[in-house]
Amino acid sequence: MLRWALIFFIISLVAGALGFTGIAAGAGRIARLLFGLFLVLAILVVVVALLIGQAIF
Repeated sequence: MLRWALIFFIISLVAGALGFTGIAAGAGRIARLLFGLFLVLAILVVVVALLIGQAIF
C-alpha cells in the first residue's frame, strides 16, 4: 500500500511538472488517501502486536 502511495505521488509530481494539474490533483489525493490508510493500518498492527505480546507474557 505504501508502494502505491509512492507511485501516485510520483505520478502527481510528474503530471504537475508537465502542466496536467487535474491529473496531478487527482493522483495527489489518491496518494494522500493511501498513505493515511497505511498509517492507520500500521498503528493498528503495532497496537494489536503489543496487546498480544502482553497477553502471552
